[in-house]
Amino acid sequence: MAFSVPGLSDPLIRAANQYDSPTPVQTAAIPAVLAGGDVLATAKTGSGKTTAFVLPLLQGWLEAPRETPKQVHSLILVPTRELASQVRDVVQQFSKDLPERIKVISAVGGVSINPQMMALRGGADFIVATPGRLLDLVERNAVTLSHVSSLVLDEADRMLDLGFADELNRILALLPERRQNLLFSATFPAAVEAMAGNLLHDPTRIQVDTEPEDAPDIEQRAIRVDTARRTPLLRHLIASEGWERVLVFVAKQYTADHVADKLQRNGIKAYSFHGDLSQGARSEVLDGFKKSSIQVLVATDLAARGLDIAQLPAVLNYDLPRSPADYTHRIGRTGRAGEAGIALSFVTAETQAHFNLIEKRNRLSIPREEITGFEPTETAPPPSPGTGGIKGRRKSKKDKLREAAAREAGKS
Repeated sequence: MAFSVPGLSDPLIRAANQYDSPTPVQTAAIPAVLAGGDVLATAKTGSGKTTAFVLPLLQGWLEAPRETPKQVHSLILVPTRELASQVRDVVQQFSKDLPERIKVISAVGGVSINPQMMALRGGADFIVATPGRLLDLVERNAVTLSHVSSLVLDEADRMLDLGFADELNRILALLPERRQNLLFSATFPAAVEAMAGNLLHDPTRIQVDTEPEDAPDIEQRAIRVDTARRTPLLRHLIASEGWERVLVFVAKQYTADHVADKLQRNGIKAYSFHGDLSQGARSEVLDGFKKSSIQVLVATDLAARGLDIAQLPAVLNYDLPRSPADYTHRIGRTGRAGEAGIALSFVTAETQAHFNLIEKRNRLSIPREEITGFEPTETAPPPSPGTGGIKGRRKSKKDKLREAAAREAGKS
C-alpha cells in the first residue's frame, strides 16, 4: 500500500513513499495540521509523530509567500540535542525533491554558538531548537520570531520533565499572537494538560493507543541478580546472546562511565553516553553505535526518548528506571519499524519492589529468571519508613495530613 494522505503535494508523497502506509497518528494528524488549527496529539514512542507534523508543515511552507530575508515559518522546539538532529534530518529528507530549496537550521547547546549565528544570516525557513540555545540566539539578535506561522512542541512531556517551563514561557512571549500551535507528546500528565490549556485554542485532540496487534515485537525479560554481579552478568549475556549491539541504561552518569570502562577492559567495544559529554562527543559516539562500530552504548535516560536506532536487537536495564513510564520509553528503543527486539531488566533484592510497581503500572507480568553461575544471594532490605525510597512507597499527601492532625490532637 502506498503512502497517501489528501492535501500533500506529489513531491512530499514521493518522499514519504519509503513507508508502506501512514501510521494511525499520521492519518489523524496530517489533515488536522493542514487545516491550520491547533493540534494536541498524544501517541506512544515510535508511532511516527515527527512525520505527522513535518509533512504538513512543509506543505504549508510551499504555499506561503516568500520573503527576503527569510522569515522563520516553522519553529520546532525539542528537549534534547539528539532529537533536534533527528527532526532536522527528517525535514531535510522530506524536502529534498521540493521545487524550492528550504533552509533548515538546528540550534542546540553544547557546541559553539558562532556557527549557528553564521548559519542564521539571511534568515531561515525552519528552526529546530532546544529552548535555551534559541533564547541565546534571540538575545544576540541572530534570529527574530515575530513571523512564525507554526510552533511545534515535540516531546512536550519531556521538556517539562527537564525543567524548560520558564524558557518556554519566554519564547511564547516572543511569538506572534496569531499562529498555529502543535503539541505532540508521548504521555499526557497534568503539567502537559495545563500547558495545553494555556497554549492551544480549540485544538483538534488526537490520542492514538497502540492496539495489542500493533504493539512492537519486544520480548521482555527480568533477571534476578545481586547488585555486585550485574557487570559480570552483562558481559556473560553479551557473549551468550550474541548481540551485535545493545543499549544499556543506567541511573547515573558516573555509572555509565564506570560500566563502559569495565566492559572496555574486558575487550568489549563500549562507550558511555550522557549529558556531561560535549555535543561533538555525543554525536560521535551515537554515530559509531548506529554504524555498529560500537557494540555497547551505556546511557542515562538521555537516550530513552527521541533516539531512532535502526535494527537495535536489545535494550538492557542495568539500573531500573525511576518511573514506570520511563520503562516504556527505554524499551521502545528496540522493536522498531517492524523489527523484533529483546528488553531485559536486572532485578536486585533492593529493587524488587520497584520492579513490581513497574509491572503493575504497565499491566505486565514478567517471569523472573536466574542465570546459572549468577544466582542471587542477597535478600531485600526492610523498608525505611519516611525516607521516600522507591517511588510509589512514599506517604501520600492525605496520609501526611492525617498524621499532622493526629499530632495536633495529641498536643491538646
